[in-house]
Amino acid sequence: MDDLAGPQRVSHPLVWVPEFLVLTRKRLRTQGRVLGASVLVGIVAGLGAVVFTAACNVVVHYALDQGAGYHAATPEYEPTLPWLADSKTPLRPWLLPLIAGVGGLISGLLVFLLAPEAEGHGTDAAIAAYHHNRAIRPRVPLVKLIASAINIGTGGSGGREGPIAQIGAGFGSLLGRLMRFRPNERRILIAAGMGAGVSAIFRAPLAGALFAAEIMYSSPEFEAEVILPAGLASVTAYCTFGMFFGWHPLFLTPQLEFDNPWQLGPYLALALFMAFLAMLYTRTFYGITYLFRLWKAPVYAKPMTGAVLSGLVGVALFFLVGQNTLGLSVLSFGYGVLQKSLTQSAEVTAALLLTIALGKILTTSLTVGSGGSGGVFGPSMVIGGCGGGALGLFLHAHWPALVPQPQTFVILGMAGFFAAAAKTPFSTLVIVSEMTGDYQLILPALWVCTIAYLASDEQSLYRSQLARRSLSPAHQGAYVRDVLAGIRVAQFLKPNEPLPLLQPNDPVMAVIDRMANSPYTVLPVVDPNRILLGVVNLEELHRAAVSDDLRQWLVAEDLMRPCDDPLLLGDRVDEALEAFVENDLLALPVVENAKNRTVVGIVRRAQISEEYLRRVHGPAGTGPSRDSSPVI
Repeated sequence: MDDLAGPQRVSHPLVWVPEFLVLTRKRLRTQGRVLGASVLVGIVAGLGAVVFTAACNVVVHYALDQGAGYHAATPEYEPTLPWLADSKTPLRPWLLPLIAGVGGLISGLLVFLLAPEAEGHGTDAAIAAYHHNRAIRPRVPLVKLIASAINIGTGGSGGREGPIAQIGAGFGSLLGRLMRFRPNERRILIAAGMGAGVSAIFRAPLAGALFAAEIMYSSPEFEAEVILPAGLASVTAYCTFGMFFGWHPLFLTPQLEFDNPWQLGPYLALALFMAFLAMLYTRTFYGITYLFRLWKAPVYAKPMTGAVLSGLVGVALFFLVGQNTLGLSVLSFGYGVLQKSLTQSAEVTAALLLTIALGKILTTSLTVGSGGSGGVFGPSMVIGGCGGGALGLFLHAHWPALVPQPQTFVILGMAGFFAAAAKTPFSTLVIVSEMTGDYQLILPALWVCTIAYLASDEQSLYRSQLARRSLSPAHQGAYVRDVLAGIRVAQFLKPNEPLPLLQPNDPVMAVIDRMANSPYTVLPVVDPNRILLGVVNLEELHRAAVSDDLRQWLVAEDLMRPCDDPLLLGDRVDEALEAFVENDLLALPVVENAKNRTVVGIVRRAQISEEYLRRVHGPAGTGPSRDSSPVI
């Protein structure tokens, strides 16, 4: 029986070491440069978070503290600059709309004159860059940082994660271009930069990595290839930020626990309420955005108008709640009201929290929907936390035995609301746990996030999200590979087809004539034995042909570029697609094998696309390649 079991692994403890080293070397060879670059992205994102946080503190101090006398409540461990002395200016609420309007005007001018793509919340732009392989201009993160610090610091309602996500994604995009990474590697660095920004600004490294993989889609799909690079970037960004501002979680929370399964009933009500509040938020946000786009006003004036209206809403709520300064939490960041709710401050009531939640929906929609620069994640935390806290206080007043700790509704409200609004149930429950430093509520958080996500509609806070991976342009090649599985390069060659080959000494005019009479934009250069030496590309030929002086002296060898990765007869279609991307050419020569580089044909990238269309849309059996057998 032992003989029938097959060969057994030798039990000596050192036998597996060579295999381990080989596998490790292979993994590092394929992923090492992306992982190394992710560490650099994390450092830059962490430093960007430090600079942005400091800039926000400076603007808030001089604009709101000293200018309007509004000394906003802050979380227990909010990063501060010790050299900014406390202001003694008395509150002058009538100045808040004016200061916010000036900040909105300056922010609008910076954005629309220097980097229009920095408009609105930066996370959406980074998601679009990932899906559509768009480069993020180097100036965009810098403009985003300054404009957002001014816009939010003067009273506009916005969050910090959008600017920092765009800073991290922008540096990832720049680094990928400078290091000449492949398109899929550049996309990974963009996502890693997003995760690193969230990790640093909210001190949530695990959530940052999950957020980068989950935020791309409105369905529960992940970008698995993003998680490891984003994990390294997130840890690096967190440590970089922590070196300047400490290692505490953002909020100080009491000891909370879950020890009664009957509490899932009230948490079910919380989840449904958060789903409703999220639908109200997304519809208000994009409704106001649409109205501002219809308004025929100068683009830089719209953020100013949105900021002024936000200031007026804040002042109105201040008087509505009995001149309680917590009513002004609808302006700027507003995290302080969450800290007050978690510590059960006597001035916090259910009516006050619900008013702030609804007011924050309006002010954020006016500030960011008008084109002002700022994130939407931070306001979502305030809206969800206040809405959840209001429900928690109401239920606690009527069923104290079932809801003994209304503070848990603040934390779970933050998680459930953003899970429903942004379609990110898993990363959100982790980020709230890391922000509060309390992991005792993981089980009810999973319950609330899952139900809130399932109960929400299809409207997402991030319009660049796609429903699933199959719709992403970033993955179209993968689905082409699935459809064309089993097809080899040899099947795209026609028997006895004459090949337009070039010799190294062919003059430019002969090269032009041969390319003009062939269907190819790339021609191989071969020696007398038809061994591949390189290729001539139409674009390079055109640049040489426009100069009469050069045209007299140049030959094919002068125009030739290396082709180290030609197609092989036995290559699969997925390998051929990678070769096209690697060489950045529309056609490639086909050689017999890696050792014998004799040219036997030319394949155009379009041929693969045509075969894909025949496979997907054509009747069974159509297409010449289906009737031919592989030449291998």
